[in-house]
Amino acid sequence: MSFPWAKQYEPKTGFTKWMDEKLPLPRFVYNAVGAGYPVPRNLSYMWNFGVLAGFCLVLQIVTGVVLAMHYAANAGVAFDSVEHIMRDVNWGWAIRYAHANGASAFFVVLYLHIFRGFFYSSYKAPREMIWLIGVVIFLLTMATAFMGYVLPWGQMSFWGAKVITGLFGAIPLVGEPLQVWLLGGYAPDNAALNRFFSLHFLLPFVIAGVVILHIWALHIPGSSNPTGVEVKSESDTVPFHPYYTAKDGFGLGVFLLVYCAFVFFMPNALGHPDNYIPANPLSTPAHIVPEWYFYPFYAILRAFTFDFILPAKLWGVLAMFAAILVWFFLPWLDKSPVRSGHYRPLFRKFFWFGLVPCMAVLFYCGGAPAEEPYVMISQIATAYYFLHFLVFLPIISSIEKPEPLPFSITEAVLGSDDKAVLGKDAETAA
Repeated sequence: MSFPWAKQYEPKTGFTKWMDEKLPLPRFVYNAVGAGYPVPRNLSYMWNFGVLAGFCLVLQIVTGVVLAMHYAANAGVAFDSVEHIMRDVNWGWAIRYAHANGASAFFVVLYLHIFRGFFYSSYKAPREMIWLIGVVIFLLTMATAFMGYVLPWGQMSFWGAKVITGLFGAIPLVGEPLQVWLLGGYAPDNAALNRFFSLHFLLPFVIAGVVILHIWALHIPGSSNPTGVEVKSESDTVPFHPYYTAKDGFGLGVFLLVYCAFVFFMPNALGHPDNYIPANPLSTPAHIVPEWYFYPFYAILRAFTFDFILPAKLWGVLAMFAAILVWFFLPWLDKSPVRSGHYRPLFRKFFWFGLVPCMAVLFYCGGAPAEEPYVMISQIATAYYFLHFLVFLPIISSIEKPEPLPFSITEAVLGSDDKAVLGKDAETAA
């Protein structure tokens, strides 16, 4: 994003001038996160989650590399190698707990970041590419997390791998060969563990590369804001540093307090007890579940219990993937000229009393046993989930009468309703 009032980087010393000519890295940082990057002056703490997600990614890469130095990707000793890390490696317990709870923290931040995007329509033009790349990041993160869940080689790791990879067998013609190719055999064993370990180590660096694209795409149109009104003048913006570095720093401090509370006082609260039992292919757990952050999509998978043209298992697999893939089409499903949910009364009701409770129900049912009434509740919630995005959202965006928008970001911050306008008029009034 380029504004004529943005501060320009000016090297002061001979070294910084030489550096700016040969490798303008300081200029790049200054323009990306420094005083040379103007951002809307009204960003709330809901805009902290991107920085927190970046912090979680770095945390996972650093702790993961250290753990990889001591982990053995062999079905015979994988479980024992994790215990070795916990008991014999200096500070191994802290690194392992930091990594395990860091995955949960990462997904908490990602879900909040995504739902903030839903409410403020961050997927609308001119930020479609930012949103699309963000969905790709979420898919890569889910794949990485699933493979990481297998590595401790406990009971839930083994049976989770068996169940999830078994889903590919439902795909006609290519399903079973694909499943064998993923596992390197007909059941999770050494080959599968080695493959998952390799990909689990590799994918975070792929995610980091895609995150760079995500940030690059963000800097072209600039950040959105709670009003959804675009920047019109210098008074609408402030430099990213020091205003938002300080704000993000405070948010990071609060995040670390909660995160450290889990790591040091309840490190196993989010794990499954069965995963502290070595994997046993001859003993099936009474209730197989993935990690908590997969619950809503696992509930959608299990919501299909009868065959209709296609097998129920295949319907479940298709619906599970479609539940995320539908997010790719949001920029074109939601045609409202107003971005912020604060100025969309009907949209706001469907968001807070429809989508949010629906996701909460799916989270709960995904961790519940596959029995009634949870299956029926999952089916109702799944139906509403797809109706919300594919039916309700397009209809709402067509019939809704938005509330008056502020003329500018400055007006929204300082007050004055004299020039309030509606919808597209707000975009052309400048």
